Amino acid sequence: MIQLIGFDGDDTLWHSEGYYQSAHAEFESIVGRYVDLADARLHERLLETERASIRLFGYGAKGMTLSMLEAAFAVTGGRIAADDMHRIVGLGKQVMAHPVELLPGIRDAVAAIAHHYPVVLVTKGDLFHQEAKVAASGLADLFRRIEIVSEKDARSYTRLLLEFGVEPESFAMVGNSLRSDIEPVVRLGGWGIHVPYHVTWAHELDNGLQPEHDRQVIRVDAAASIPKALAALQSRAQARITGRD
Repeated sequence: MIQLIGFDGDDTLWHSEGYYQSAHAEFESIVGRYVDLADARLHERLLETERASIRLFGYGAKGMTLSMLEAAFAVTGGRIAADDMHRIVGLGKQVMAHPVELLPGIRDAVAAIAHHYPVVLVTKGDLFHQEAKVAASGLADLFRRIEIVSEKDARSYTRLLLEFGVEPESFAMVGNSLRSDIEPVVRLGGWGIHVPYHVTWAHELDNGLQPEHDRQVIRVDAAASIPKALAALQSRAQARITGRD
């Protein structure tokens, strides 16, 4: 039986990635005045820099900004002007200050589920920025716990479940990222509701889900469908217990 429900934050509850994509586009415009973007492989080199920097800076706008500064200096051979480096810092500040806009129907969906289950928010990124977004979202009162983690992996989910005294097979996670929200949970034996967002950071596209995990995951295209998907997973969980799965 499913007893605990987790929700991701960015691009599941509120819009996020679009602001990062806009910053990346402006970043390319700035660096494009110094180098040919295709020849410099700017997009690929920025992604490589971001991936390498996660261990030091974590996820979020601050890590993105530091990675953009490093990549800009590298691809231009140090020729980028100080005022343009300052403009890149400003891009990061804009992302940090973006408004929190909920996805359509998400408040009603979370409220409907919270009426029947304990609900937790599991999000990753910069602590200060994530705390500010949670506060601005107006959703904090719906969650039994708000977990802001540096990485959403099996260790993080296991620690959360231990604190709640819930086995993995009694936990379902709702999120837009197969890599961070769904795969770690289903590999532990839990359940996933995948709500794809229209744009996804390339780092989050990689996942190792296999066909045998299909029955543990339901994909929906809108927040309004989440409660129905959870009911379907609950039926599958019951069938697993009775050996009819």
